[in-house]
Amino acid sequence: MSIIAIKQAVSALTGNKNDQAVLNPNNTTTYNTMGDEERLLSSDNVDSKSLSSSSSNAPGILGKIDPRVMSDIVIGLSDGLTVPFALTAGLSSLGDAKLVITGGFAELISGAISMGLGGYLAARSEADYYRSECSSEKQKFYSNVTEVNHQLEDILLDINPDFSDETIVSFIKDMKKNPSTMIDFVIRYGKGLEEPAENRELISAATIGSAYFFGGFIPLIPYFFVEHVDTGLIISIMVMALTLFVFGYFKAVISLGDQCSQMKKVSEAVQMVAVGGIAAGSAWFLVRMIG
Repeated sequence: MSIIAIKQAVSALTGNKNDQAVLNPNNTTTYNTMGDEERLLSSDNVDSKSLSSSSSNAPGILGKIDPRVMSDIVIGLSDGLTVPFALTAGLSSLGDAKLVITGGFAELISGAISMGLGGYLAARSEADYYRSECSSEKQKFYSNVTEVNHQLEDILLDINPDFSDETIVSFIKDMKKNPSTMIDFVIRYGKGLEEPAENRELISAATIGSAYFFGGFIPLIPYFFVEHVDTGLIISIMVMALTLFVFGYFKAVISLGDQCSQMKKVSEAVQMVAVGGIAAGSAWFLVRMIG
């Protein structure tokens, strides 16, 4: 991990490609020796990608989607594909397709609203926490700059313990020239926080709620086209077994990326089918027993 990579990371914080003088207006950051500079440039202790904007490991178009949005989709679908499926399976034991459809829709609507509200509150809390940390770092910059300097030093040493004292001191001096960038650097690489996207709360609520409704609607579809509820249940089970398997497979692809083996993907898919099957079977059995 080189000091050049750190410069690029800091430059990215400013959002200005022309601002190449974030660390040093003359672009002449000094080092202890030429050997020190070469050692920094050749260091492999930390992959420079860890300081650049991370991108999703998912293939194709999935890799272009905001990871947070993708996470919301997975959360919504995970619940939507299991809870409503279990409910409709349980209601089907009563032998009335209309009851299954009515009860299923009632659960879908209430569940989607509840999940969306949960996503909204979680995203809002995340944004409030981020702003609180930014405010705290700003106060430190103007009231206790020594502590901020120590934070920067710790971040650099975590990146590469071989950085020389001269390199660290030069870096801190240059960072002080732009307090806003300095604070952003500490927040992102010291505390591991990234600024939430604009309207993140509404996007999260809509994404999770919609994903839940979409996932929960799938097990209801067969009941619209059958006369006997038992037939609808059998078709719903087959449809959901395939849906849960596909979802579990792609969830592993999205979550684990290229490091995920084919066996792991299949294992995750089978686990998803097992969870949905156990939930649906338990609901069906209990309702049948009570009824």
